Amino acid sequence: MGRIVSKDTLPEIRVRSIIHRLGYRFRLHSKDLPGKPDIVLPKWKTVILVHGCFWHGHDCCEGHLPKSNSAYWVPKLERNRKRDLENAEKLRQLGWKRLVVWECETGSLKKLEDRLREAMRSLQDEDEFNDREAPLSDFSSPDQQCQTTTSRS
Repeated sequence: MGRIVSKDTLPEIRVRSIIHRLGYRFRLHSKDLPGKPDIVLPKWKTVILVHGCFWHGHDCCEGHLPKSNSAYWVPKLERNRKRDLENAEKLRQLGWKRLVVWECETGSLKKLEDRLREAMRSLQDEDEFNDREAPLSDFSSPDQQCQTTTSRS
């Protein structure tokens, strides 16, 4: 497990690249916020979390529990999910919005760009019309099929 990295993963780099190409500027891994979010958009008081399906327990084909050594993996992955919920609540209490992008959603760059563009547009609309509480889609539902291959379309 020494080769497992928490920063600069391929899905995270894809999301950062698209956000930057769309013209948004951000900070990375802010230690001042709960959970050290992957991408921080201070202007919109929003964080983007790029979650690995396995490590954060997504209900797609990549988010399965291992069959071997389950006595170790089940509690570990449960702690990850519990910590995610605690950090989400802390961010909400601090007034931050949260956007979750799952690893399985980063396979198609075109779909990912469309989703991020829509989410960022809703952030701007929300910023302009601050009198309403518009929930930000947190992309937590998996696609119909989990794409494990990457697509450059």
